[in-house]
Amino acid sequence: MENKYCVIMGGGIGSRFWPFSREDNPKQFLDFFGIGRSLLQMTVDRFAKIIPMEYIYIVTNQRYADLVKKQLPLLRNDQILLEPTRRNTAPCIAYAAYHIKACNPKANIVVAPSDHLILKEEEFLSDIQKGFDFVKNNDSLLTLGIKPSRPETGYGYIQRDDMMIGEFAKVKTFTEKPNLELAKIFQASGEFYWNSGLFLWNVNSIINAFHKFLPDLAARFDMGVNKFNTPDEAEFIKDNFPYSPNVSIDYGVMEKADNVYMMCVDFGWADLGTWGSVFDIAPRDESNNAILKTRTLIYESENNIISLENQNRLAVIQGLNDFIVAESGNVLLICKKEDEDRIKQYMADAQIKYGDEFK
Repeated sequence: MENKYCVIMGGGIGSRFWPFSREDNPKQFLDFFGIGRSLLQMTVDRFAKIIPMEYIYIVTNQRYADLVKKQLPLLRNDQILLEPTRRNTAPCIAYAAYHIKACNPKANIVVAPSDHLILKEEEFLSDIQKGFDFVKNNDSLLTLGIKPSRPETGYGYIQRDDMMIGEFAKVKTFTEKPNLELAKIFQASGEFYWNSGLFLWNVNSIINAFHKFLPDLAARFDMGVNKFNTPDEAEFIKDNFPYSPNVSIDYGVMEKADNVYMMCVDFGWADLGTWGSVFDIAPRDESNNAILKTRTLIYESENNIISLENQNRLAVIQGLNDFIVAESGNVLLICKKEDEDRIKQYMADAQIKYGDEFK
């Protein structure tokens, strides 16, 4: 038994992808590229090549249980860990860690978001295997750092130390999304890498870290340690998970721990967190427009991203440059690409003015 497990975090609502990503059908369940597989399915397909399917777990909000079962029918019910409320990534990871430890106290775990795209899959799987070998033999928390190709302000950054264990560098600092000036300095320095949000660790290493840095969270899960992987687990989670602190794994643990290491990787990674990130990797026409599964007639228009849910509809666009044009359900969004960070506010305003049908 290789003790290799995978936890995929799939409970977010993807509000920056509104109106495509909606509260009842968020982006991880969508087929963005018309290939017949959602982002979640693609993530599972990828990890299933090196991890047995029965050791792959999805942590998601309870309202998405049926969506997960529909898209991943090979998973058992106990591989779908349901959160009764949203509490950020630290409680999500703690829930999965305690559940998996009850199944296998020697487990080594890779934790991944459900909405990343990997272009060089062989390199990715090779790096994940190296990561498993590292955390199996070292009491360390491992994160994967992506060499920056541009001064990106939408990602967090990791600074590497000179101290190394083989090809794994000790982490010096974490930095939240910087401004453009700082992002340029980070890229030029050669010391800073994009924070991919991919982690590996032994189950005991991460649970020990929760005890040290988030003791209230650990204490709450410790109360039910004998209920995990039993019929009583769901009731315990229902009663206790909502009282977990709303904190990210980066802020709650990784930024504070002194046993954090980084593997510097290059496997064609893209975090599909925004319309802009999709534009960066999507095929373009001769005028640099990214057109996703949509019939179009485009005149004197450049650098747009255009996506209509209804493929029987034709988009005729003239004189538009650097815009997002996205239509889904009962919403048509036309927004400057440079202002896409306002999309969350547009969604909130639509709900306030017109009601919850626009969530």
